[in-house]
Formats: sequence, C-alpha cells, structure tokens
Amino acid sequence: MTFEILFVLLALLGMVIALVLDKMRPGMVLFSVVVLFLCAGILTPKEMLEGFSNKGMITVAMLFLVSEGIRQSGALGQVIKKLLPQGKTTVFKAQFRMLPTIAFISAFLNNTPVVVIFAPIIKRWAESVKLPATKFLIPLSYVTILGGICTLIGTSTNLVVHGMILEAGYEGFTMFELGKVGIFVAIAGILYLFAFSSRLLPDVRTDAVKLEEEPEEHGDLHRVEAVLGARFPGINKKLGDFNFKRHYGAEVKEIKRSGQSIVGNLENEYLREGDTLVVMADDSFVKTWGESSVFVLLANGKDTEPVPGKGKRWFALALLILMIVGATVGELPVVKEAFPEIKLDMFFFVSITTIIMAWTKIFPARKYTKYISWDILITIACAFAISKAMVNSGVADAVARFIIGM
Repeated sequence: MTFEILFVLLALLGMVIALVLDKMRPGMVLFSVVVLFLCAGILTPKEMLEGFSNKGMITVAMLFLVSEGIRQSGALGQVIKKLLPQGKTTVFKAQFRMLPTIAFISAFLNNTPVVVIFAPIIKRWAESVKLPATKFLIPLSYVTILGGICTLIGTSTNLVVHGMILEAGYEGFTMFELGKVGIFVAIAGILYLFAFSSRLLPDVRTDAVKLEEEPEEHGDLHRVEAVLGARFPGINKKLGDFNFKRHYGAEVKEIKRSGQSIVGNLENEYLREGDTLVVMADDSFVKTWGESSVFVLLANGKDTEPVPGKGKRWFALALLILMIVGATVGELPVVKEAFPEIKLDMFFFVSITTIIMAWTKIFPARKYTKYISWDILITIACAFAISKAMVNSGVADAVARFIIGM
C-alpha cells in the first residue's frame, strides 16, 4: 500500500467521522478534505476546482430555482389540499390518497420544497380531522426520497453521477432510465409505509408540550414554530446570550431537538441548526421573517404559502411539463440526428425554464441566490474533487479490483 493510498483512506475515514459528529456543515467538511489532498500533492488546483464547473452541479442549482418557482406559484399547495380527504377518514385511506401522488411529484422536484410546502398543510389537516400528524410526517419525508430515485432529476445524486458518466466520455442517463429499478423500489417502499407506519409511529408525541393551551399574553400573540437555518445568527450561542426576543420580537417557550422537547432552563441552551423554536409572536412575525434565510420553515397554524392566480399556477406547471418532456424527447436518436449541433438534454431545458420563470416573475429574480442551497452545491463540487483524488492515488482502482474479484 503506497503512501498516497493510505493518506486518502485515512482522510476519507476522518471525513466520515466528522460528518457523523456533525462538527461542521457537510460542504465545509468535504472542502477541508479536498484542501488536504491539495496540500499533499494528490490534487492540482485545476482538478480541485473542476467540480464547480460540472454540468450536473449547475443543473442542480437551476433545479432549485425551478422548484422555488413551482412553490411560489401555489400549485403544489392546491394539489395536496385536493388530495386530503375532508370529514371522517382513517390513516390508511388518507395515506393511500396522498403518498403515491407526493412520490410522483417528488420525482420531478427537489425534495426540500415538497416537504416544506406539504408538512404544515398536512399537520393542520390532521388536527382538523382528529388524526395524529405523527402518522403522516415521516411517511411524507420517506416518499419524497422514494420518488426521487425514479428519474434523472428526482435528486441531486442522480445528476452528479450522470455528470461523472458524461465526463468519462460515456452516454449519460436518460430521463426515466433510473425508473427501471427506481419505480419498483418506490412501490415496495410505499407498500411498506402502508403496512407498518400506523403500527410503528406513535399516536402522539409523548414529549410534546401543549403550549397552545397556555393563555395568550396580550390576546394578539399566538404559537409559531420556527426551524433555524444555517444563516441564523445565533447558531452555537446560548439563547440567553443571543436574546431572541430583542432580535425578533418573540419569546421562546420551547426548543425541539432530535425528537426531544426542552422547556426548562432555556436561557442556557445552545442554539443549533435545525432546532425548532416554539415562540409566542404576533401576526407580523411570519410576514417579516417568512422570506428570510435565517429560518428554514415558519408555521403558525395558518396558510402562509403564496396563493397567486390560476394563470400563474398553470403557467408554472406548463413550464415544468415542457422541461420534462423536452429533456425526454431530446434524448431520442431521431431528435439527436435532427439537431446534431445542439444537445437537447436536461441542462438545456432547465436553463431555459429558469430564465423564463425569472423574467415572468414566477420567483423573485432579485432574491434568486436565497433559493439555492449553496452547501449542497459545494458538497457536490468537492465530491468530484475527492473522486479525482481517489483515482489519482490508486484507491479507486484498488476498490474496483476488489469488487470485481468478489
């Protein structure tokens, strides 16, 4: 075993440990490893930066904007409201109506906006029909993952591997090629959720604190749940030192973290990314901070999603359908022969769709950087560099020989 192989293996082991311990954002952890490889001479500066210009990574970035355009059009919110049964129903009947449709939607959109839109709507609906929301929220998260493995654009991982195949000089995936396996995996996963989610998921959150039963302080305050994002300025600070009330005009009553509820001695609790703060705030809180990047999600028991006109909703859906159909048809041999100088792939059509959505104000063009998950893009770009380091050091060949030997 050469020094380079040993160095790369140890660095990868350290990377996995750092990711498990959640010491930093994933993008920074991977970038740190890439810099180590640069210092050791395993990567050149050009090889280190090649991932940032990869077509797959840029496609992922633009798909974030397309997903945001669909979200802001209000189309998804209207779809889920029509799917949810009104009146008396059962957990199975409700799941049967919503889960396959959500999986289908997630096959063509990024998972995050799908969950962000649907989760508060489903939670409010569950309360209105007297069903436990706990039976629906984890299945919601899982079916978005299952749907994402069915198409090329369903998840960023598919696009990353597609980009690596293209760079190696081979034909990449077609739009629905992954569905030959993914659809059957998704069906099996959804059937499992139907059969076991009601048995395995609790009827109520045993750690939940019924803050909604507390009297409102001035009559104009109500309960709001705020999920802290990566840009929240109080991350890794004590709640008492940060003074949430002075910054945001709301008082923290509870912190939810990793399935646990914290209500005592809140002033000495350190705030972490992904924490859910239960606060007492007035109506202006959601309006002021709903579009801010410091909170991933705000829920106050009311509809906060935009409700534009039908024209905008249908136009956004039409653009999405044209993008999918165009990328699918563009991979056909007859189309490739008709347009040999233009590659009518997903990158081509997502670029056009993004620009049209921006100029027609389906999403606010001035805030476009807010809707892109930069940590995911940096993680993807660094993954390309790490894979190059594995090739340069000989680790990739050793792993390939071992697998072929098996």
